[in-house]
Amino acid sequence: MENLKLIIGIDPGVNTGVAIYDQKTKKLIDVLTMHLHDAFELVQQYKPLIGKVRVEDARKRTWFGPEEKVDAKQQGAGSIKRDCTIWEDFLKAKQIPYEMLKPGKIKTKVNAKFFKQLTGWASSTTNHSRDAGMLVWGS
Repeated sequence: MENLKLIIGIDPGVNTGVAIYDQKTKKLIDVLTMHLHDAFELVQQYKPLIGKVRVEDARKRTWFGPEEKVDAKQQGAGSIKRDCTIWEDFLKAKQIPYEMLKPGKIKTKVNAKFFKQLTGWASSTTNHSRDAGMLVWGS
């Protein structure tokens, strides 16, 4: 894996989506869902090969649904925002190049069939891992 320049996509959350994209071959190396601490370890392992880590940053979300009441989903968004802060702090501390992306800037929330057709990734995925994949696809 020498001389690779990898782009790693992160979709923060309880189930953290992670995608690793090789800019040289223009292919996904891995598309995973894991716990936050495991994702930190994975990024740390790939550090010498990373060109950039791209994180979907819930703190930059400016649009909200029609309901203004705080429901369980919106409360969960607070923990995702905290995870985004933790990711940014981690990447700064480890001196890993990164980009915090506003949700909606990249097309996410695609289904498994579309993701497979677009990327050629044949293994199983979750909505979190597909979101991470879309953050890096074509980079």
